[in-house]
Amino acid sequence: MRSNTMDARRYRMVVTSRTDYVQTGALVDEQLRHWLAQPPKRYNVDAFAEGRNEIARGVTLDHDSVTAATGTYGRWRLRETAPGGTWQTTVVTRQIADGPTWVQLDVEHLPDDAEAAPVPAKTPRLARHLLEALDAHDGLADVTAMPQVVEAEDVEAVIDELCDADRRLPVVMASTPYDVEFDAWLEGTVDPLLRPLVGLAILYVLTPGAESVFNRALEHHRVYNGGIRTYLSGVDPAWPADGQRHRVMSKRLITENPHVAARILNQLPQGLATRLPLPDALDSVPLMRTRARDGVGGSEQERLRDENDALHEILEEAASEQRVRADEIRDLKRELRQAENNEAQVVVDYDEQYKELHRAKAQIRGLQRELLRLGAAEQAYATVAPSVNAPTSFREILDRIDDMRRLHFSGRRKYTLELDDQAYGSSWVRMAWDALLALQDFAEAVASGKASSDFKQWCADAPEGAHVISPRKVVRDESKSVKANGEWSRARTFPVPRHVHPDGKLFMGAHLRIGGGNTVAPRLHYYDGACADHGIFVGYMGPHLTNTMT
Repeated sequence: MRSNTMDARRYRMVVTSRTDYVQTGALVDEQLRHWLAQPPKRYNVDAFAEGRNEIARGVTLDHDSVTAATGTYGRWRLRETAPGGTWQTTVVTRQIADGPTWVQLDVEHLPDDAEAAPVPAKTPRLARHLLEALDAHDGLADVTAMPQVVEAEDVEAVIDELCDADRRLPVVMASTPYDVEFDAWLEGTVDPLLRPLVGLAILYVLTPGAESVFNRALEHHRVYNGGIRTYLSGVDPAWPADGQRHRVMSKRLITENPHVAARILNQLPQGLATRLPLPDALDSVPLMRTRARDGVGGSEQERLRDENDALHEILEEAASEQRVRADEIRDLKRELRQAENNEAQVVVDYDEQYKELHRAKAQIRGLQRELLRLGAAEQAYATVAPSVNAPTSFREILDRIDDMRRLHFSGRRKYTLELDDQAYGSSWVRMAWDALLALQDFAEAVASGKASSDFKQWCADAPEGAHVISPRKVVRDESKSVKANGEWSRARTFPVPRHVHPDGKLFMGAHLRIGGGNTVAPRLHYYDGACADHGIFVGYMGPHLTNTMT
């Protein structure tokens, strides 16, 4: 019998790429081949061609592309036969005139039995690969494979993204419990919980410092104390009633029943992805009709028989897809009845939340007093035991950085030495040294041609044995508000040799967070634009520079 659950849905990711159609298509092609060639698939990626390709037993890959005045598209469709049905993965790149380049990824199960329910499609690895390779966005927001950390200075830009009426994807915003260390909550709870949402939502996590700024700006749309809120497009900050559109999940449900929490969090973005109409550019791509295989040798009768078999196969595929589309229509009707059951679990109980907030604030004040007494507020940030050879002060770091062949410190030593007087210096020293070792390994890999990505991507995919830091501690550039402020921009302009830049100085927006997500912890600003030839220049390592929050 057919299932009455809404889980029997396909996976769908729709994003735009900031690169042009040709480059986007090349990146998609590269990631698709990599995905097919790696375990567990290990398919023959040398067999790619226009039309239908047999790349393994029971596995076909169809490809078509069109370049015309009405627009350009390229499409790959993978069909993998399995007991009970066929798994179908479709990737489309599309551009019309000077419009954006769209990328669509669909994964669905097509049952052999017309009465059987499709197997729910999980988030494919290919989605993560594509987002890591593409500069993908939705409206104003970047779409990434991992939750993005929101600092206090980022809040203004994030609010613009929430209010963007052109945004298709929901924004899933996580907060941190007041009595839990930020990195531990992020990696132990938020990451696993949001992993199924890759490509289905824009994923954010607020640092403690950003959370207070965010909630002051969005009085009617707040999220705090470990809660997670899902924001639909077109948030209206000034309208109290609009807050009811954007569901909140409490910390209690997340911690007491994470499996239920994950299922409910996934349901809304997945439902939106499959029921929202496709953008006109993607919707205008014609249905794929696989070209019948050309007969090779043999008699005319054999050629006709082969063509007939191929056409019969195409008709069966189309019929199978048609049945699944009819199922989706029935599923949408059932969703209306099921929404009420889930609503009770996800709509926030504001009275209870306010009580928790006041209790938590009291706990914070007590914890702050205790942390000041102990002088160890960030001991939990150290992820590895310090090496016996690791520096024990920032002064020692400055003395040893000259020994790093492809890492150059061009900043002012006095700002770095100020950190030795801070209460949290020991853990900061350890984290700063880890970051410098990672930068050095990255620079060596670029110089030897073993790396072609940026440092953030290197930290996510570095080879075994290389030094890395958490990719979340790497910020590729400063916020718009910082770059637009002349004084703040000049404060982030640091010296470099004239053979690197004729002005003898450069704006270094890329930086690393040394310590936690607050305006007290130091920052390391660097420039790697000439990494292959000259190495990486660290222009600043010291207290957090001035911004909207400092």
